[in-house]
This record gives sequence, C-alpha cells and structure tokens, in this order.
Amino acid sequence: MSQQVLKHPGLNLGPAHGKDDRAAENMMFGFWVFLMSDAILFGMVFATYVTSVHATAGGPGPHALYDLKSAFIETLLLLASSFTFGMASLALKYKHGKPRLIGWMVLTLVLGMVFLGFELHDFSSMFAKGGVPSRSGFLSAFFDLVPLHGLHVAAGCIWLICLVGQILRYGLDTATKLGIMRLALFWHFLDIIWIAIFSVVYLTGLT
Repeated sequence: MSQQVLKHPGLNLGPAHGKDDRAAENMMFGFWVFLMSDAILFGMVFATYVTSVHATAGGPGPHALYDLKSAFIETLLLLASSFTFGMASLALKYKHGKPRLIGWMVLTLVLGMVFLGFELHDFSSMFAKGGVPSRSGFLSAFFDLVPLHGLHVAAGCIWLICLVGQILRYGLDTATKLGIMRLALFWHFLDIIWIAIFSVVYLTGLT
C-alpha cells in the first residue's frame, strides 16, 4: 500500500475530500507565512522581556507576583484544548459527522475561555499587589508579552464561534473546511508559544 504524500505541514484532508483538498494547498502555504510573521512578533517581545526581567525599579518582581499553580493549570488547559482540536481535525478529515466535529470544537472553545478566565484572574491579582504595567520595565515587558498571547487566544475563541456558526448555516463547504484547517494551525501555534511563556516567564522567573 503506497503512503499518501503530504502536500503541506498540518492537516491534509486527503483525496476523499476532492477539490477541498486541492484548494487547501495554496491557502495553507499563505497561512504558514502569516504564522512565521507572528512568530517574529513574539520573538521580539520575548527578547524585550528577557532583557527587562531584572528592571523592577524597586517594585514587585516575579516572586511577589507570579502564581505558578495558576500558570500550571493554564498550561494543562491549553494542552487539553490542543488535544480536543486535534480530535476535531480528525473528525473533519475522516468525516465523522457534524455533531462530533462541533462537539470537539465547542469543548476546545470552553477550554480556551476557561484559560482566559484564569489569566484575567492572575492579572487582577498582580494589579492588587501593585504589579501594573507602568510600575517598571519588567512589568511593562510582562504585560507586552503575556496579554499578547491572551489576545491571540481570545481571537481564536471568536474564530471558533464563527466557524461553528458557519457549519450550522452552510455545512462543511470548502470555506468552512479551510477555516478549520487554518485555525487548527493557529491554535497549536498558540500552545507552543504558551509553553515558551510558561518556561521562560514563570519557571525561570521563580528560580
């Protein structure tokens, strides 16, 4: 049995999807270019944070502000959401039906929103301890990096809601399938960025 050749990194729908599979090739390449530009953006804010982590200006530092337990829970939530989106991708590729696909997408949405709830609670706790962005270079860099990722997750949640609406309204047409494929790459990308944030910001900051 010959193995199917992958046309592009990420989900490949396969010949069973006909023109939808062929339409994905150029679209997914363009989206990879976008993700590379987004990676450059995150690289710059990571570099800013690393060079500013000790610039506390006499204000509170990582040990006074970070909640490692909460950050760990957020990590588990994002990892779980990456798994559920992977299951949604498989449901799309192997045509498991709209109910199962929507179910996995909704579960991903719930996990993403819970993640955002934990993150907003962390920011609120930091504000209560005097950890506001204007207090020091360290805090300015922190609130340049971590909320930027949170905004991306929020955008992903909105995108998920829109895609579920598209599926319910139009079914699994070409545009909807390509949207799911692009969002899958975007969501897994955010998971990788968060692992870097958890490692560089929280774990390193508390050692």
